Amino acid sequence: MKTMFVTSATAERKWYLIDAEGKPLGRVAAKAASMLRGKNKPTYTPSQETGDFIVIINAAKVAVTGRKRQEKMYYKHTGYVGGLKDYTFRELIERDPVAPLELALKGMLPKGPLGRKLYKNAKIYAGADHPHAAQMPITIDL
Repeated sequence: MKTMFVTSATAERKWYLIDAEGKPLGRVAAKAASMLRGKNKPTYTPSQETGDFIVIINAAKVAVTGRKRQEKMYYKHTGYVGGLKDYTFRELIERDPVAPLELALKGMLPKGPLGRKLYKNAKIYAGADHPHAAQMPITIDL
């Protein structure tokens, strides 16, 4: 028997659609990160880009439980002395509706060149419209 080694050039990659409306933020991000890595396939290779393409719609309507909408904090630093800025979930989603889902997804992917490459395979949209209808994405139900 011969071991089959799948590379990113030979991997079969599909397009999937996830509707985030009313779904918990972490569950949507975890499912998307797993599929971006290719962990749902028998040909999963940790060091290769063998995952699928993910289109996430209605990111602005993602659900958070408890008081996270008012109390969950996001931080960024401007690079200047005393430049630490903080935002609540509510402030961040008003300013950029896809940012909380982007940050959650980025945090669940590997750090380094592979993670940055995998993140480019995720397309996140605030509303229900997306320009990827030609790829005929398969709808995923969480």
